[in-house]
Amino acid sequence: MAAIIIDGKAIAAKIQEELKQKIAKENEKPGLAIVQVGDNDISAVYINKKLITGKNVGINTQHVHLPADIKLTEMLSKIDELNQNPKIHGIIVQLPIPEHLESYVVLDAILPSKDVDGFHPMNLGSLVIGMPRFIPATPKGIIKLIESTGQDLKGKHAVVVGRSNIVGKPVSYLLLQKHCTVTVCHRYTKNLAEFTKQADILVVAVGKPGLITGDMIKKGAIVIDVGTTKTKDGKLKGDVDFDSAKEAAGWITPVPGGVGPMTVTMLLENTYEAMVDNPLRPKYD
Repeated sequence: MAAIIIDGKAIAAKIQEELKQKIAKENEKPGLAIVQVGDNDISAVYINKKLITGKNVGINTQHVHLPADIKLTEMLSKIDELNQNPKIHGIIVQLPIPEHLESYVVLDAILPSKDVDGFHPMNLGSLVIGMPRFIPATPKGIIKLIESTGQDLKGKHAVVVGRSNIVGKPVSYLLLQKHCTVTVCHRYTKNLAEFTKQADILVVAVGKPGLITGDMIKKGAIVIDVGTTKTKDGKLKGDVDFDSAKEAAGWITPVPGGVGPMTVTMLLENTYEAMVDNPLRPKYD
C-alpha cells in the first residue's frame, strides 16, 4: 500500500485560520520586519510568500530591502533601529546574506525577544535545554507534520540526515524532547542506508535531490523531506525520491506542498507569540 501523503498545505491553512482568529481578538497587530540584503531571486520568492501570508492572517509585515554592498556597521544600525521599534515584535534576516556581513554577527544583533526565526545563540541554547522561547520555524513545522500522523512518538527511532543549525540540529533536539531515540547522520556518515533503514521517523535535510530512495526506508516509516532544490526545468525536487519512497513509507511529505507551507506558518505563529509574551506590552482592560 502506498504511503499516506502528509498535506502540509492543508495543515498550514488550518493553523493560519486559527492564528487569524486569535489576532482578530487582540487590541494590536503583531509586527514582523523581514530584512533582505541584495537581490537574490530565490530569497525574493520566499519573502513574498511571507509578506502575503502574513497580511492574510493579520500581521503587519514590513519588507526592509537593503543594498548588497551595505556596510556591516550600517546593517547593525538598521537591526538596532528595528530592535527599538515597539511596533515590531519579530525580526528576521532572510538568508543567505553577503559574506562580508558575517551572518552570525548580524543574527546575534537581533534581540532574543524579537528573534522569531529562533537563530540567536540564546534561543538555540534555550532549545537545547528544553526551555525554548522561539523554535526555528522549519523544525517546529516538521514536528507538527510528524504529530499529524497520530503516531505515539515515545521510543521511536528517529534518524535525521543533515546537521545544520537551521534544521538538522534543532529538529534532533525537538525529537529527543518527544522521547525519541535520535541518530544524526551527515556527509561523513558511512553506509547511510544502514541507519535510514532503522528509522521509524526519517527527516532528510541536506539539499541533495533524490539522495534517499525507497530501498533505504523502513516499511511504514514517517518520512519528512525538507529538501527543495530547483532543477534545470524550474521544478522543485526533494532529497527523497518520492516515487520509490512512497511505496515503502507509511507517511510521506511531498515537495512542494509539505514542509514549505509549514515553515512560513510557524514563523508567523512565532511573531504572534512574540507580541503576546512581550513583558513590555501595555495591559488592556
